[in-house]
Order: sequence, then C-alpha cells, then structure tokens
Amino acid sequence: MKRIAKGIRGLICTLLMGMPAVSTAEDTNGAIKVVVEQPWARASLGTSRPGGAYLTLRNAGEKPVTLIGIRADIAGMTSIHETQTDNNGVSSMMPAADIEIPAGETLSLKPGSYHIMLMKLQAPLVEGETFPIILLFADGTELEVMMPVLRIGARGPEG
Repeated sequence: MKRIAKGIRGLICTLLMGMPAVSTAEDTNGAIKVVVEQPWARASLGTSRPGGAYLTLRNAGEKPVTLIGIRADIAGMTSIHETQTDNNGVSSMMPAADIEIPAGETLSLKPGSYHIMLMKLQAPLVEGETFPIILLFADGTELEVMMPVLRIGARGPEG
C-alpha cells in the first residue's frame, strides 16, 4: 500500500497564518491526485460521545478516485456518515458507502452532509490540538491529514 504524509510543521504554520490548509496525495505514476482542503474537527465533551471531523477533497487528477474509509488512532471506530433529512424534516445519520469523486470534482465532508464519525474516542478532542487521520482510497493510496480541533459547536474554520 502507498502511504503519503505531509509535514506537521507546514500545516501548523499554515493554520497559524490563517491560510487554507492543504494536503496532497499523488501516486508514483500520477494516476491519482487528491487535494485535501480545510480539515477540521470539533472539540468533544470527553470521550463518551462520538466526535466529528470535516474536510474538502478535490480530485485534481484525470481519473475518478474512490474514498473507501478512514483510520484514526484517536478513535476505536471510524466511518464516513451521511446526514439525510426526510419529508417531515427529521434528520438521521447513516454510514455511507464508498464515495467516488469524479475527475475535476470536489467532495465536501461538512456538518449536515457527509462527515467523518470518530466513535469510541481514545482521548478527548481538545480545542487547539491536532490529531492525524488517514484517508483510504480504493487503489490502496493512504493519505495522512492532520486535523486541527476547533471549539465545541464550531461550524467550520471560518467560525
């Protein structure tokens, strides 16, 4: 399996400077190129409740890519969920199947839509800290992304 990781120092400097955080994965023959923008997670109330993490994936390659899973040491169980609202306005979350991102397209994992669920937290998500997650793609590519933790109730990096 391929494993691509970006430096923590560069991400922290980028976050401190208020610029969008970006990670990139590209395999050796250039078949996959995924750009990760604005990763973040919400601070948790201890470890008894699941945590949520969010980011935007942009497929800058020429072929579709398929996101098949997430790994994170901070959680005993991780998955991608999708929030759906029925005709009565009742929202529920359910695990999502593999998600294909067409060439040139973007997938936003955000509150009220697709998002990363961090269940069985091993440690609380503390505002101001960061933790790594690994995005898993169907071709075996693994992309490590550092997730900055924002305040409880945050709606995104902008506030």
